[in-house]
Amino acid sequence: MSAVDTMLKFFTKEAKNPDAPKPPPGSRSEREAKIKDKAGLVINVFALCLAVNAWYGGKLSSTVLNNTIAANNQWAWYQAKNMREVLYTTSAMDTRLPENKEKFEAEAKRMNDDKKEIMEKAKALEAERDEAKKRSPWIGYASTAYQLSIVLLSASILAVSMPLFWGSFIVAGAGLILSLNGLPIVTGKQIGRAHV
Repeated sequence: MSAVDTMLKFFTKEAKNPDAPKPPPGSRSEREAKIKDKAGLVINVFALCLAVNAWYGGKLSSTVLNNTIAANNQWAWYQAKNMREVLYTTSAMDTRLPENKEKFEAEAKRMNDDKKEIMEKAKALEAERDEAKKRSPWIGYASTAYQLSIVLLSASILAVSMPLFWGSFIVAGAGLILSLNGLPIVTGKQIGRAHV
């Protein structure tokens, strides 16, 4: 019967004995309870900041990779148009029929116009990629700061230390400042506008 009683006591809360001795004010267990009450919510907030920061860092990495590939494709297309322009120009110089010369020159001009349009798209993709590259390190530094703030907050619970508790806020504040350096709010330049 004692196993059943033990299990029941484990799953049911017994009313506290009002005559039980209370820990002295400011004791370790009282301070620990105070820090745990505060730290539980704060850890969740810091973890949320870390998650949002990691998502945005992933978005920047994707932008760098996708725009590098897209810009390379545009430059390959530019090169193909350039080769065709050279062929049409050479054919226009070599032909003896005036109507063919006009057709070849018109096609060479069209290839040149196409090249200008392709160049604009490729440069826009490269500019967007370069902007994402500039922002990416700030987001990485901020992630590190958020992780350190969570570690300090956890250590404050274990060590029952209010200085560590408040120190985690300072580190998280630094992470917030670093995050802001990586956001378009600071630079005013938007990412994700130059699509082909």
